[in-house]
Formats: sequence, C-alpha cells, structure tokens
Amino acid sequence: MKEMVSSVKRDYIVNLASQGKRLDGRTLDQLREIEVRRGVIGTAQGSALVKLGNTQVMVGVKIEHGEPFPDTPTSGILVVNAELLPLASPLFEPGPPNEDAIELARVVDRTIRESQAIDLEKLCIKEGEDVWAVFIDIYVLDHDGNLIDSSVMASVAALHDIKPPKDPEWTLPTFPIRRKPVAVTVAKVNGVLMVDAGLEEENVMDARLTISTLEDGTICAMQKGGSGFLERREIEEAYELARKCGEEIRKKL
Repeated sequence: MKEMVSSVKRDYIVNLASQGKRLDGRTLDQLREIEVRRGVIGTAQGSALVKLGNTQVMVGVKIEHGEPFPDTPTSGILVVNAELLPLASPLFEPGPPNEDAIELARVVDRTIRESQAIDLEKLCIKEGEDVWAVFIDIYVLDHDGNLIDSSVMASVAALHDIKPPKDPEWTLPTFPIRRKPVAVTVAKVNGVLMVDAGLEEENVMDARLTISTLEDGTICAMQKGGSGFLERREIEEAYELARKCGEEIRKKL
C-alpha cells in the first residue's frame, strides 16, 4: 500500500538517488540505526522490540500444545501472524488482515521456516498426536518504511529470547533455535538500488526484492514486490547488498 506522491517530490527523490544520495543523508547501501530490545512482553515466552530508524515493530512468541499436520506427524508447528495497527499509519485500518499484512507474515514465516532456524523435529511430544506449536505475532507500531526487514529482525530476536513454557511435557533443556536468518530488502528507484528504503522512498520505488540469508551468506528465501522488474545484474547486485547488510544486522541480534 502506497501513499500518493507529488511529481515534484518523486522527481526530487529520483534525482537524489541518481547522485547516490538519499532524503535522510544516507548512502545507497547504508541502513538506518537499529535498536533491538528483548523481553518487552512479560506474558510471552519470548519477545522483542525493533526500531529501524523511525519504524517500530514488536513481536511476541507463545508456545502451546498443538496437533501436528498429517504430512509432518513428528514436527512442531510454526504459525506467523502480522497486525498493522491503525496507530502506526493513517493507511492502516482496523479489521481483518489485508494483503500487506498477509504478505508480511508469509515472508517472515518463509524466512524462519526455510532457514530451519527452529529445529521443529525436536518439538514433537507424541507422534501424530501432540506437538509444540510456536506462534509468532507481529505488531507494527510505527510505519516509516521497510516493515519486512524490521519484522524478521524482531521475530528472530524474540525467538532467541524464548524461555521454555512451565509445562511438565516440556523436556528440552532450551528452546531449539539454531540460526539467525536476516532479511534485507533492496528497493529499485528509477534504476537505482538502495537498501532499507524509508517510507517516502517506498512510495516512489518501482520494485523491491527481499533476500533472506543465513550466517554464511546462503539464500534461504526471496520475495519480489512492486510492479517493476529487476534485471539479472540487478538481482546479483541486490544479493551482494543483502549479504553485506545481513552481516551488519546479525551483529545487532
């Protein structure tokens, strides 16, 4: 969902980008300041609040009993939900999740699931009958661009904050989290690539590519957005940006 932008503002942002500059003075490959706080929700097993510039996302994780899916009888369950709170942006409205919230949840789910960050096999209690279900709830508190990267950061930080449930069925010494996947979204503005687009930059971008990587730079998930296209060389450049910025993000987690 984009706000309408005047042609004057669009031309200004595009002109800056063509010079390797941005509205807030950053370089094209520079992230905004990142702040990560864990343990912000006392009633959750794990939680985190991430600030990426003026964007704020809070995540809470709950662990409960669940019935496994028929095709994975020995595997725990991962469920990701995202809520775009109306207080975060005038564009967000109360009610059922819209397309943006659904996409956000799916990208976070895919990043965590495909990276195998959680050893879901260890979350089996009784094959085919009872497993641990991990619920990740994402709350966007302030939207100033790049919700995907912020939400992945907050979700991974919250998973690493988990204290196991006080339940006699829980027999593991710790929660089986073993990796720190991160997502880096690269926006294309009139042929120029930039990381961590702010809201005004998102409103004029032609396309975006989110690349989620593991510690060794391996890609575990990708998501294309926007109506524009990316050429092969741009995808390769986007990967290098994602790998470089991913290392920086991971240090904060």
